[in-house]
Amino acid sequence: MAKRRATDANRTGVSDLPRFLVWVRGLEGPEPQKWAALDFGIGDWRRPQVLAWLELPEEERQLSLSMLARRYPPPRPEDNGG
Repeated sequence: MAKRRATDANRTGVSDLPRFLVWVRGLEGPEPQKWAALDFGIGDWRRPQVLAWLELPEEERQLSLSMLARRYPPPRPEDNGG
């Protein structure tokens, strides 16, 4: 990873951080991710993989993924009566 100069670090702000916390289907259950935009790709092939999403308030965008996952837990699976 390239190092940033001090002037570049001062210019970057909250607006440069990912805006969305997204819960996606993982191999072992829901997994959190941070996305800069809700871009589902060509033909929306990612949409079925997304379980839930939340636009983060500016003051929470710098938080770690693990901290956000504790603050906003994954959605509960729907009980289909089976």
